[in-house]
Amino acid sequence: MSRIEEKGVLKAKMGEPGELAAKKTLARIDKYARTYIERSPFLCIGTADEHGNADVSPRGDPAGFVRVIDDKTLIIPDRPGNNRVDTMQNIIANPQVGILFLIPGIDDTLRVNGKAEIIDDPQELAPAAVNGRPPKLGIRVKVEEVFFHCAKAFRRSKGAGARLRSRPPGVRQGRGGDPGRIQDRALLGDRDQGSVLRIWTPVT
Repeated sequence: MSRIEEKGVLKAKMGEPGELAAKKTLARIDKYARTYIERSPFLCIGTADEHGNADVSPRGDPAGFVRVIDDKTLIIPDRPGNNRVDTMQNIIANPQVGILFLIPGIDDTLRVNGKAEIIDDPQELAPAAVNGRPPKLGIRVKVEEVFFHCAKAFRRSKGAGARLRSRPPGVRQGRGGDPGRIQDRALLGDRDQGSVLRIWTPVT
């Protein structure tokens, strides 16, 4: 059995990415990414410990539970769970994280990579209170990379995509074309925010 162990061999087999795919990564949260995060009720966060042992953990709450502090900073509240604290222990050992945001009923996803830290500042965590109870801890992420991931995975999965069709209240799929091209439109200078952001427009 052969295996590929060199990046050059891998690239030779797969070819180069298209121009838009190669350029779609941003170093900050733009207005399109912010809108997606504010509509997202679910994410998966990937971490690894100091030895490279990897882990992925789901996080969910009402849409908008992740706060966008500015175009380089996110805060994810930590809710009561099983107290394994795998994710946070990994962050202490190795701050690099990868986050995948999802919106039920929207096939495109948003990927955010950066460095994380654990916070316990009551003032910073107070806005994340649920039923009057703020979280004890939170994960603050300093954003390094942001990009939209195309819808092909969900569309190919079919059954899985069908199970994720229930959108959060007040969100609808609009007529802005393929939402996976949001980042592409920004790169190409298409600032037609009305058609782009209609994809996640609150229902009125």
